[in-house]
Amino acid sequence: MVFCDRHCNVIAPFVAAPGNRNESPLLREALPELTRIARAVGLELRGTIVSLDGVYDCRQNRKAIFNRDMVPNINPNSRARKRPKRGRKPLFDPAIFEERFRTIERLFAWEDKFRRLLLRFERLSQLHYAFKILAYTMINLRHYCPG
Repeated sequence: MVFCDRHCNVIAPFVAAPGNRNESPLLREALPELTRIARAVGLELRGTIVSLDGVYDCRQNRKAIFNRDMVPNINPNSRARKRPKRGRKPLFDPAIFEERFRTIERLFAWEDKFRRLLLRFERLSQLHYAFKILAYTMINLRHYCPG
C-alpha cells in the first residue's frame, strides 16, 4: 500500500503484509504513518481527497479517513447485493477516481521498471523493503531533479 500525490511522488512509504492477507485493514495501519510523515514534511492534509479502490470500502476505513479531516472517495463495493444499501449514499466522484489510474497505476508501472522488484529475489523482507524505498526515492527524484 503506497500513498502518492497527483505528480506520482510517493508521500508515505508502504505498509507491507503477506500476499494472502486482505488489504483493507492495512489502510488503518498506514494512515497514522501518513499523517506523521506529512507533519514532519510540512504537508497540509486537511481537505485532501483520498481516492481508493472498492477493496477499501468499509465503514471503518471511511471513518478513519474522515477523522483525519480528509475526504474519502472510495468506489462503492456492492458485495453482490440484490437491493441497494439503505441510508445516505457515500461520497464518490467517478472523475476523481479515474484520475487515480493516471497516478497510482503509473507509479506501479515505474516501480516495475526496477527488475529486482518485479520478481522478488530477496528472501529477507527487510532487504526487499529497502529496495522498495530506494525505488520510491528514485521515482521521487525524477520529479525534483529532471534531466
